[in-house]
Amino acid sequence: MRFVRSFALIGALACLAIPAASARHASRTDDNGTVRPSGLHRVFVGRSVPTTADCEQAFKIACYAPAQIQTAYDMAPLYAANLDGTGATIAIVDAFGSPTIKRDLEQFDGSFGVPAPPGFQIITPAGPIPPFDKHDGTMRGWAGETTLDVEWAHAMAPGANILLVETPIPETKGVEGFPEIVKAENYVIDNGLADVISQSFGATEPTFPNAAALTDLRSAVQNAEVRGVTMLASSGDAGSSGPSDAHGAYYPIPTVGWPASDPLVTAVGGTHLQLGADGNRTAPDEVWNESFNKTIAGPKPSPIAGGGGVSMFFDRPNFQDGVASTTGIRRGIPDISLSAAVDGGVLIYESTPGQKSGFYVAGGTSEASPLFSGVVAIAVQKAGHALGFLNPTLYGLTAGSGIVDVTIGDNHVAFVGKKGRRVTVPGYQAVTGFDLASGLGTVDGALLVNALA
Repeated sequence: MRFVRSFALIGALACLAIPAASARHASRTDDNGTVRPSGLHRVFVGRSVPTTADCEQAFKIACYAPAQIQTAYDMAPLYAANLDGTGATIAIVDAFGSPTIKRDLEQFDGSFGVPAPPGFQIITPAGPIPPFDKHDGTMRGWAGETTLDVEWAHAMAPGANILLVETPIPETKGVEGFPEIVKAENYVIDNGLADVISQSFGATEPTFPNAAALTDLRSAVQNAEVRGVTMLASSGDAGSSGPSDAHGAYYPIPTVGWPASDPLVTAVGGTHLQLGADGNRTAPDEVWNESFNKTIAGPKPSPIAGGGGVSMFFDRPNFQDGVASTTGIRRGIPDISLSAAVDGGVLIYESTPGQKSGFYVAGGTSEASPLFSGVVAIAVQKAGHALGFLNPTLYGLTAGSGIVDVTIGDNHVAFVGKKGRRVTVPGYQAVTGFDLASGLGTVDGALLVNALA
């Protein structure tokens, strides 16, 4: 699988619905002229801020603003107690970054009444970034990813510092791009620049030539464990499957991606939030799975769901011994899950050259990881120190400590394979307790911050 940026954007342009996928290859153009680099599906939704009702009426999908997501995750009691991430730093790692991210964040903040971050720094420790090419679909894709990551980590923890770590080579398959990512992350960790690192990218485990190739890339996650930095990663957007090496193809068997599958990383999966205008839930959270939603996937099914399953490389870590009946002898993911659905996506503002400036609806587990990084940053503030490796703590929490079970939905997917044959990849069902579709569940921010701190 090669989910790379766990990122999906959707909206409507002449009532166009675009399926989300997560493998990133060369851009391609539909018959209607819409450029669709795999792994990035965006359509402009307006120059002014739409409401949830506006999105539902015009685009047949729900969209949410920061106040709604903050309410959904019970963040208000934290903000009322002056807990907003002050003193903590969230590092966001993205290839290329975005040439307009600083002004886009200013526009985002102004549109939604979010205070500016106390500090926003961009560094390039793995080498200079190539000049932005508005005709390069991969660069535009990473710009969109950067926009989502920065704006929504900040929206959850408005008092935290944001450190955008840009790398010069995109992660596209197997080890490609990862040496630069690892170098950049080690720089951040060695210099004590961040408390939590959010990674909205990954490569399907079978795309690595062997276990040694992956092991050689683990220095940053191992370094983070030693130095007390929390590592997060999106679990992927292709459900129980994942993009393969072949252009536009998916694995017909269950698989997961790295770095989410790494035992030293907290894997963040996806849920489907259904909220009213006030941010309160109108239905219980479900596992994110829009593979069979024709508005999102199109007339034929396409893998569009939260990644989850068991690793082919990593044995079950000690912290998962209590859920061995579910994971077996292997590392299971995700560990935790937050909002990722496209129908119920978040609003972002972007003005990257080569596309219209304005608001887009974003989804995917690339949303979930930065959302959770904000919760972690606030817990760091409350604790007065970095929290480091989270997984043993998360799996040791008792009922009422901020983890909310998700018991509805599954992440099985289907797609049209060779010769037009439909391929169904069995997935995992959400059940009471830990499962391979939602992990431990989703979060109540106020309770979880107190438990972690």
